Amino acid sequence: MPVLSPRRRWLRWLLALPLLVAAGTALQVVALRFVDPPLSAFMVARQFEAWGAGQWGFHPTYQWRDFDQIAPALPLSIVAAEDQRFATHSGFDLQAIEKARAHNARGGRVRGASTISQQVAKNLFLWSGRSYVRKGIEAWYTVLIELFWPKQRILEVYANIAEFGDGVYGAQAASRTFWGVDAAHLSADQAARLAAVLPAPRSYSAARPGPYVARRASWIQRQVRQIGGAGYLQTLE
Repeated sequence: MPVLSPRRRWLRWLLALPLLVAAGTALQVVALRFVDPPLSAFMVARQFEAWGAGQWGFHPTYQWRDFDQIAPALPLSIVAAEDQRFATHSGFDLQAIEKARAHNARGGRVRGASTISQQVAKNLFLWSGRSYVRKGIEAWYTVLIELFWPKQRILEVYANIAEFGDGVYGAQAASRTFWGVDAAHLSADQAARLAAVLPAPRSYSAARPGPYVARRASWIQRQVRQIGGAGYLQTLE
C-alpha cells in the first residue's frame, strides 16, 4: 500500500473536516433531544461578560423544568409573541423574512424574522452578532433541530433557555425570581409579560412592566386566543 505524503494526508483531513463537523453537530443535536442542556452558549457568554466587567459574584440563574411542569400559558405566549407559524414552518418563516426584508429596505428600525427554532439554535449553541458566518451556522443548526426534534421539544428548550431578565434564564428561574412561584403556577398575565420582554430582556422588566411591556402583554394575550388557546399545544405533540 503506497505511503501518502504529508501534503496528501493534510489534504485528506481538510476534505474530511466538513463531514466530521457535520456528523459531530448532528450527534450533538440528537443527544439534546433526550438530554436536557445544563447550560447554553448565551449563559456562558453572559458569565464571561460579567467577569470582564468585574462582577465576580454574578452567576446566571437557571433551573430546568419539563414541558408539563410549565404553565401552558407561557409556551402559548411565546408562540403568540415570537412565531405564530411555528407549528407549520420547517425552521424558517419565509413570509416573515420577506416582510422584514421589505421593512428594512425602507429604513428605520431593523426588524428581524427569526423563528423560535432559529433562536434555540443561536441561544443554545452560538454567540450573538450579525455576521454571515454566524447566520450560516445558525441556519445549519436550525435544520438539524427541525430534523431531529419534535416541535414540542423545540418549544420546551426555548422556554427553558430564553433570557427573561439580566442573567435570568428559563421559565422556572424567571417565575421564582420575579413572583416567587414555580413555573407551573404562572398566570396568563405573568406569562404574557415574560414573552413581552423577550426582544430586550435586559431593558424591560416583566415584574415591573412599563407602558410598552403592558401594551405588548395585552396584545400577546389576545393573540393567544387567536391561535387557539390551550388547544394549540396539542397540535405540537
